[in-house]
Amino acid sequence: MIQPDWISGLIGGLMIGSAAALFLLVNGRIMGASGLIGGVVDGSGWSNLIERLAFLAGLVGVPALIALATTRPDTHLTGNLLIVAIAGLAVGIGTRMANGCTSGHGVCGISRLSPRGIVATLVYLGVGAATMLIARHLLGVI
Repeated sequence: MIQPDWISGLIGGLMIGSAAALFLLVNGRIMGASGLIGGVVDGSGWSNLIERLAFLAGLVGVPALIALATTRPDTHLTGNLLIVAIAGLAVGIGTRMANGCTSGHGVCGISRLSPRGIVATLVYLGVGAATMLIARHLLGVI
């Protein structure tokens, strides 16, 4: 099936927004993947561990199932595992420093007009763009 990229982006955005709204309605809390993972890792979220693990399983499992059932789109993901590991570490450190991630600040924070969420999103998008500019055009590693 051929579909324009914007339809996939629209469907994905609607799914993320719906999940965030449903999480807030059901739990009365902001949906933030980094907070859910952090609570599992440091033990602060073990009181609702099953809920956290179910959410995280869906977060990883559903895209994996869709990828198995459909043809994968072309990506520009590097095959260099060292770069992937460094990028993952940088995202993890940045997420802890910002006290939230894309889903918490970008999706839920901006939709609630949270100044902290808007500033955090602008900062991490800017740092991401600068990192890509340096890594691709100055260092040539991506």
